[in-house]
Amino acid sequence: MSALPRRAFIGSLAGVVLGLSACARAPIRIGFVGGLTGRTADLGVAGRDGALLALEQANAAGGVDGRMLELVTADDQQNPERAVDAFKRLQDAGVSLVLGPMTSAMAMVMVPMANAAGLLLLSPTVTTSALTGLDDQFFRVISSTREYAIASARYHAQRGKLSRVAAILDMSNAAYTERWLADFEQAFQQLGGEVITRAGYRFEPGMAFAEVAQRALVNQPDGLLLLTGAVDAAQLLQQVRKLRPALPVMTAEWAATEQLLALAGAAAEGVMAAQFLDRDNQAPAYLALLKNFQQRFGRGVGFAELAGFDAMGVAVQALAAQANGETLKQTLVRVRRFDGAQHPVEFTPQGDAVRQTYLTRVRNGRYEVQA
Repeated sequence: MSALPRRAFIGSLAGVVLGLSACARAPIRIGFVGGLTGRTADLGVAGRDGALLALEQANAAGGVDGRMLELVTADDQQNPERAVDAFKRLQDAGVSLVLGPMTSAMAMVMVPMANAAGLLLLSPTVTTSALTGLDDQFFRVISSTREYAIASARYHAQRGKLSRVAAILDMSNAAYTERWLADFEQAFQQLGGEVITRAGYRFEPGMAFAEVAQRALVNQPDGLLLLTGAVDAAQLLQQVRKLRPALPVMTAEWAATEQLLALAGAAAEGVMAAQFLDRDNQAPAYLALLKNFQQRFGRGVGFAELAGFDAMGVAVQALAAQANGETLKQTLVRVRRFDGAQHPVEFTPQGDAVRQTYLTRVRNGRYEVQA
């Protein structure tokens, strides 16, 4: 072999080695999709930030088998067309899995796409029971609407002594709100209660929340159920308190964010919500999350931040446990139980999570668990 070809061969071999080394160091890309702009952005931003903190902590600990993790985000804008585009962008980016979406309406759009692509969706906050018990590419780290709705119905019928309830539903997320109400109504009727009024709406700029509140209260209910996001719930509470200041009000977990407390102010006092977060939990991992999240983002932790953090934690643990030739779905089903900040996240074979449910009441501007 002449000197020139030999040098060319050695240079070529060095290039191969460097290429293999670069491949070995290539990051594992994890997608995140949620509403990061618009009226439900509090939920999407909170979930993203929780996931980002967990990813950064995993990287600080060496990543997964020495490979760093990279978060690729997409904004679905709580819009079906944008949701399709967002999923395709994440798929094209070569992500290993997608954390999200954050609302049930967007999940109903993306789950068929995930099934067709064989790409796992691991949602922090989607709860619609329409996706319960299915053998698909959809997993979630919190319970379904059924668990929250039934717990709420029992509490308000038995302890709150309510019997005639009105409901206000945001129909832009009907996959969530209608299922939640159906599960609530079934349990409530079994205990002698009745949903006497359903006031549905779709947000439009300039819409009158006062008119929606009036429609809901026209039949003089003894309780009101808000099946909306936090921004709309805050505006509705302001109007309801003008009409019926002492009326018992409950929300679904969708609205039970810290933004509701900030926007509604005193109007949120006494509001009840069923959710999986105990803000007074003393688990060391949760206390560390509170401290680290405050340092990283300058604010506290609500249910969506915790759910995003847990979802990324599950993703990292699953990636570390994934066997050769095994899909992430197969890993999740095999391992089944993963560490969470407050409690373990345990999956059924169909990808539904088993989590504890707490009834909370707003008191002095914070959510308190009811004994």
